[in-house]
Amino acid sequence: MSSIPTLGQASLLPPDITLLERGWLSSNSLLLHDENQGAVLVDSGYGSHQEQTLALVQHALSPRPQPSLRLIANTHLHSDHCGGNALLSQRFGCEIAIPPGEFDAALNWDQQKLSYESTGQQCPRFKPDQILHPGSLIKQGERQWQVMAAPGHDPHSVILFEPESGVLVSADALWEHGFGIVFPAIKGEELAAEQGFAEVEASLDLIASLPARLVIPGHGPAFNDLAGALQRAHKKLDYFRKNPMRHARHAAKALIMFRLLEVGSQPRHSFVDGLIKTPVHQALWRAYFSRLDTGAWTEELLTELSHHGALKLSPEMELSAC
Repeated sequence: MSSIPTLGQASLLPPDITLLERGWLSSNSLLLHDENQGAVLVDSGYGSHQEQTLALVQHALSPRPQPSLRLIANTHLHSDHCGGNALLSQRFGCEIAIPPGEFDAALNWDQQKLSYESTGQQCPRFKPDQILHPGSLIKQGERQWQVMAAPGHDPHSVILFEPESGVLVSADALWEHGFGIVFPAIKGEELAAEQGFAEVEASLDLIASLPARLVIPGHGPAFNDLAGALQRAHKKLDYFRKNPMRHARHAAKALIMFRLLEVGSQPRHSFVDGLIKTPVHQALWRAYFSRLDTGAWTEELLTELSHHGALKLSPEMELSAC
């Protein structure tokens, strides 16, 4: 995992914006500084990385005249984007702002509605304080960050755009080489899949309309070739629309890696048993791969990930993420 990047496109950021980029499976975090009222943190990474996130934030704030955090703003509530909320809000005494649609679920900590139960992910409980309404502004220093709805990967996701700097926080609506899993599409229902893909397309069109000069994605390095990224994203979207089974397989492998990231290392049989009991994994298997035994299909996915170097298998049959 990397710490605060000092080279590449992140060096093009204004001095009042700090990018915290980590390994692929934990989301990027962005610190928006203000010397008078403290910083805003956009997304807080995976729960298993919360101590690292805290250390990175403290390090980035330490040289500042006002080394405090006044607000955590989440682009969406997948656990790799909000897993550090609880620890950071406790340490800094700051409020948490989340997109509309899941405010009540987060307030009551309904893990089914928050998708944590169905995906087998864990997120330390936190209490939301504010709603990030699309069309509103996050005023930070002399900048005004526009909040915009960008569903597709998540129906409640938002992106942030700051016109003066041209910085776009695209979350998982756009990466340099694609976009996040389209969760409605993994249900195996034709209508839900098409709706999810249509929302991705609408969000890409929204991003294309913005005069963005530097993009901070939810995962991976910052980039400034917006046209190229959009072209690659549309190509991938067209492929997944025509091949929903390929998208489902991609989603299944991504969810395996998130689970491995959470458990760290686990005997293969225990990992497979737990995975088979995970509702989303079951739904993917039933919708697209039920011609195979569920255990055999799961083992096939693990073998593919191992061959591609994404996970490793020890002589003791322990699985761990690379």
